[in-house]
Amino acid sequence: MGIRHRIIPLAAALALTGGLAATEAAPALAAHPAPGQTAQAAAAGGTYLSFDKNQSNPSNSTLYLMKSVPNARDKVLAKYRAGSGNGGRNGKNECASMQGWLPNGNYRVLAHTKHHNGGARGINGYAIQVQDKVCRNGRTKRTELFVHSEMKPNGTQGARQPGRDNPYRWDGTNDYYSLGCIKLTPAHIKNLFSKAAHYGWPKRLKVVN
Repeated sequence: MGIRHRIIPLAAALALTGGLAATEAAPALAAHPAPGQTAQAAAAGGTYLSFDKNQSNPSNSTLYLMKSVPNARDKVLAKYRAGSGNGGRNGKNECASMQGWLPNGNYRVLAHTKHHNGGARGINGYAIQVQDKVCRNGRTKRTELFVHSEMKPNGTQGARQPGRDNPYRWDGTNDYYSLGCIKLTPAHIKNLFSKAAHYGWPKRLKVVN
């Protein structure tokens, strides 16, 4: 899950076990290679996201946009500071729903949108949804997981509220903390969308320690 509060889903409350629910139909990601290109070649040369968790400071982890390079080292196209987990006692427990960071492993990227509308207790604006993941205990499923920020549904910033954290505004480094989702600053997630549109939208996310 991303921000430090729950989302109101489409038509009814959804029990969350690790993430925030999408509240609008986000466009599906392109899944076909260019004309004349085989599916295997497209996959080999495609892009993906890689999240490197920082054990000493989870809120100062790194999200990479990568390009697969056949028979060579994959290329870093962009990198961003990112956070995952609430920073508390269970912040690094991947099986602690709505507290811990994302479990290690590979995820499919499901969709992306610039206009997610989750209300004051949800994800808004730029958001990338990834698949659910069962954590290492083999039982707990972390669901409705996103890469996102804190902004209004139209991608702008809300007004500053002295003494309060505005869920529609990036107020500072504490906003890197989350309920499990990967969080970026507004400027960084907008840059990620721009880079992904230029190089090709990633179809997978890899999470590592």
